[in-house]
Amino acid sequence: MKKALFSPIILAFLVLVILVVIPNRWIEKMIPKSRISQAATELNPFMFQGKYVQNKMLEDDHYLPIYGSSELARLDRYHPSNYFQVTGAGFTPFLIGRGGTVSLTHFLNFSEHMDQLKGKKIVFVLSPQWFQPKGTDESHFVPNYSSLQGYDLAFNKKIDPIVKKKAIKRLLKFSPIQNDPFLSIMYKAEITDNPWTKRASTLIRPFAFTYRELLIKKDLYYSLAGGISRKRDLSPKVKNKSWDELAVQATRFGERRSTNNQFYVINSQYNKIRKLVPSLRDNKIGASYGESPEYQDFQLVLDLLKQSGAEPLFISVPVNGKWYDYTGFSKEGRTAYYDRIKKQIESEGFQIADFSNHEYDPYFMKDTIHIGWKGWVYIDKAIKDFYHGNKINVDVVQAM
Repeated sequence: MKKALFSPIILAFLVLVILVVIPNRWIEKMIPKSRISQAATELNPFMFQGKYVQNKMLEDDHYLPIYGSSELARLDRYHPSNYFQVTGAGFTPFLIGRGGTVSLTHFLNFSEHMDQLKGKKIVFVLSPQWFQPKGTDESHFVPNYSSLQGYDLAFNKKIDPIVKKKAIKRLLKFSPIQNDPFLSIMYKAEITDNPWTKRASTLIRPFAFTYRELLIKKDLYYSLAGGISRKRDLSPKVKNKSWDELAVQATRFGERRSTNNQFYVINSQYNKIRKLVPSLRDNKIGASYGESPEYQDFQLVLDLLKQSGAEPLFISVPVNGKWYDYTGFSKEGRTAYYDRIKKQIESEGFQIADFSNHEYDPYFMKDTIHIGWKGWVYIDKAIKDFYHGNKINVDVVQAM
């Protein structure tokens, strides 16, 4: 009985030891070269929270990273990943983000790859909903937090010390950092003059380094395993069309799918909230996106991208004006965000494609907050102009 009981335990222990001692370069050789192209549209959180796949992607000029949140997962035929694959543009969008991904998450990700961002064109899609009065919360931060990125920030000596300290003070407010005995001490040592804390940080640093090495190896195994492909709509109907023709086509596409409500929301989504709609009238009176801790978190992103020498294009996405009016969320509360974020970006010398004047444009949004069919047409043009170094004019597509 004892032999039968302990044999699986011993075997499992031996397998674990073997997995740990295998050199990283051996694991890397086993990862298929196709893994990077597969990951471009998988939106796999293991990829977001790791570093190997993104390292390889950033080394390849063929990829154009697009950072954002939940809107990236709506892979209709006008989505950049589908549109540019069908029409051909000389680059492949690589999607990084999912629901709940906010500025602080992107900051950690960028800080891990800052050496590879110099001269790199990237696209960053902003969501007004990030800019809640209290900023991001545990429910959004925790699922998207990466321990590996958290530890890499602790060991990062290249990032501007002022920016790093600001980021650490913010990160220490969240439970994954507070509950990590190594990381919390190392972070606190960065922002305090307390000799005991600094001494404790020095003592635990070798253990933290070893743990980070294990996280790196874990990332390699996840990269070896890969993710799950997403359903896509690679339609030939978008080929050989002018931007105006595409806008008309996308409008008609949206019309056929948003027939049961006055808000231009796709039927499948509206059906989920139909019974709640009467109770949501005027329930957002007094709300605003004009003041939020998210602006400071976003400034960390801007500061790091500027230091790294990246070349970003920021996409300012509108909200669904008809829906927001219905809920009582004032126009002033939305405009305060649009104006402030545009000023913040341009003050750093970065480009922004501002689509805030499309709040009431039918089918620019697919639902109450996510980019729709027509919206992607406008954004596709901005991305293509940006990639090829042309002037970005957000109004060249005729209003339909």
